Amino acid sequence: MALKVIGAGLGRTGTMSLKVALEQLGFGPCHHMTELPNHPERWPLWEAFFEGKPANWDEIFEGYNSTVDAPSCFVYRELAEFYPDARVILTLRDPDRWFESTQRTIAAPGYREQLAKTPIGKLTAGMTSYQVRKRAGTTSGTDARKLQEREAMIASYHAHNDEVRRVIAPERLLEYEVKQGWEPLCKFLGVPVPDTDFPHANEQGKWKSILPMVSKM
Repeated sequence: MALKVIGAGLGRTGTMSLKVALEQLGFGPCHHMTELPNHPERWPLWEAFFEGKPANWDEIFEGYNSTVDAPSCFVYRELAEFYPDARVILTLRDPDRWFESTQRTIAAPGYREQLAKTPIGKLTAGMTSYQVRKRAGTTSGTDARKLQEREAMIASYHAHNDEVRRVIAPERLLEYEVKQGWEPLCKFLGVPVPDTDFPHANEQGKWKSILPMVSKM
């Protein structure tokens, strides 16, 4: 099963909403960071790639038609090359609101320390190391010491998005904010607009229910 949609947007840019929307549009199942606990047998495949070994993307994403959020947003370039027919979606958000959201969630004090104590901590450490080697200065996770620094985080947010724009051909890329709803997404994917409200999942207030799940990974 080849990926049909690749999400290049960083976490906290509406990736969970996009996941739900893609699945509703027939592009599911959609891989997301929260899917990792369901497939611990695939963690070594990710770890091997982050250590510099060739990736078996078909095996890593077996059973999935699309992917968003981490870890795949950090390897969007490799995925786009491996799946040349896949569309790429860059989810965007107001930079200041994005930063504030990260500070309450994925960059909250103590979160990474908590995650490091879990079985998936090795994978997370490998992902960070990969970013340092291959994406230095272009993603929010390149330097954990700067996760609480607004200027550094927003600069890395812009750098990541600019890199996506340089790497992915314009006709293959959709820059998208989930507040835009169904129309631009459906037009880009060539599917009808559903007669339902657009899903807005994983809002900041829901993070408290997600964090315990991630911490048990």
